[in-house]
Amino acid sequence: MTTFTRSVVDTAALAAAGESESLEFKKSTAEKDRACRTLCAFANGLGGRVLFGVTPSGKLIGQSVGDRTLQDLAQAFQGFEPPLFPLVERVPVDAGREVLVLTVARSARVPVSFRGVAYERVLNTTRTMPRETYQRLLLEEMHAIERWENRPAAGWDASRLDHREMVLTLEESIRRGRIDDPGTREPLEILRGLGLLVEGSRVSRAAVVLFCRDQEPLPDFPQLLLKVARFKGVTRDEFLDNRQFHGNAFALMRRAERFLIESLPIAGRIIPGRMEREDTPLLPVEALREALANAFVHRDYAIGGGSVSVALYDDRLEIISIGDLHFGLTPEALFREHESRPWNPMIARTFYRRGIIETWGRGTLKIARLMREAGHQPPVVSLRPGAVVVTFGLPGADAHETTGKTTGKTTGKTTGKTPAAVMRLLAEDPNLSVPQLAARLQKSELTIHRAIRTLRESGRLERIGPDKGGHWRVIE
Repeated sequence: MTTFTRSVVDTAALAAAGESESLEFKKSTAEKDRACRTLCAFANGLGGRVLFGVTPSGKLIGQSVGDRTLQDLAQAFQGFEPPLFPLVERVPVDAGREVLVLTVARSARVPVSFRGVAYERVLNTTRTMPRETYQRLLLEEMHAIERWENRPAAGWDASRLDHREMVLTLEESIRRGRIDDPGTREPLEILRGLGLLVEGSRVSRAAVVLFCRDQEPLPDFPQLLLKVARFKGVTRDEFLDNRQFHGNAFALMRRAERFLIESLPIAGRIIPGRMEREDTPLLPVEALREALANAFVHRDYAIGGGSVSVALYDDRLEIISIGDLHFGLTPEALFREHESRPWNPMIARTFYRRGIIETWGRGTLKIARLMREAGHQPPVVSLRPGAVVVTFGLPGADAHETTGKTTGKTTGKTTGKTPAAVMRLLAEDPNLSVPQLAARLQKSELTIHRAIRTLRESGRLERIGPDKGGHWRVIE
C-alpha cells in the first residue's frame, strides 16, 4: 500500500465542509470496517474520501499511525471485490499524531462489494445497496459483451424481415458515406454489412427490432409496440383518440410522426407584406423527430410489456419510453455536454447510418436548441417508475403561469404564484415528488417542472442527493 503526505491546511479545509455524499469522518482506524463499507459505496457512486482521526464535527484530532496500522488497513482492503486500492495520504497534526485520508474514484467495474455485500451512498449515509440497484449496475457492467439486442432471435431468419426497409437503410447509409456498398442486395449480406448478424449467420434481436414486418413480431416480440393517444383535457380520464401499432422501429417512428402531424394544433401567422397565411406545426418538427428517435433507440427492449408511447394533452405532449437512464446519466445531465453511451449500440448504429441520429450525445442538446430557436422552452426529461418521459409544453397552455400572458392579453395572474406555492410545500416537506406537488397544487407535472426549474436557476431551490432517494433544500 503506497502512502503520500498531504497538507494539514488542505485537510482542515476539507474537514470544515462537513460530511457529505462524498466525504465521511472516522475518529480512528478502529472503525476501519465501517470505513471500508463507505469506500465501497463511494466506488459504486462518484468516488469520495474517508478521513481517519477526525471528529463528527470536523475537528482534526489525529491518531497514532504505525506500520501495524497500515498493515491492518491493507488487510481490510482485501475484502473488496473486484479489488479496490484506495489512495492513502498521511497528514501530520499535533503531538506526533496523524490524520489518514483515504480516497477512491468511481470504480471502472461496478458493483463493488465489501465482504460480499454491496453498499451505496445516499446523502451522508452509507447503506446496503438495494437489490434492484445492484442488478442494474451488474447489467451495465456486462453490457459490452452480453445484452438483449445482441442475442440470436430464436426461430427467425432473413426471409421473415422487411427486405424493402433493409435496402432503403443500406442505400441511405451508402449515400451518407457511412457504409461501403457490398455490391449485393441479398438480405443476409445486408444484415452482415450492417453488423446485425451474431454467432456467424444468425439473425440478431436487433435486426428484428429494425426490420420486422407489421404484425410479424407477434407473439415473439410483443414489445415492438407503439401506443398513441389524444386525451381530452390534462389528465388520462377521457380519450379522443387511442391506437396501437406493432412493427419495426422505423415503421413505428413514421406512424408516430404521422400521428403528431395529424393531431398537433397548427400555429398560423400572417407574413408581413404578403396577403397570405403561413401554417406550421405548433412545435418544431425536427425537435419532435429527434425525441422520437431517442425513444426508439434508447428504450429497454428486454421488457416484454414495453413500448414507446406518445400522449397528447391540451397543455403538453409526452413521449414515453420504457426503461431507465443508465451509466450514471440523470435528466439534468442530458442537457449538458455528455458522451454517448447507447443502451442498444447495434440499433443506435443503424439509426446513425441511416442519418436519423448522431453519435456524440448531442440529441437532447439539439432538441433544446431547436425549441429555443422556435421561441419555446426546452422539454423536461423526467423519470417515472420504469420509464423515461420527455414532456413538451404546448405554447399557450398554462402560459399565465410562466409568462403572465396568453396571446398578448394579461390574465391577471402573477408570474410567481406556482413557484411560491412549490417553495411553501417543499419547506414543509422536502421529500415531495413532482407528481405529489402537482396533485397538491392541482397543476400539471409540466407546470411543476417549470416552476422548479425557475427556482433552481434563481438559486432559491437546491436538489440534495440523487433523483431517487434525495430531497429538496429551500434557500430563503
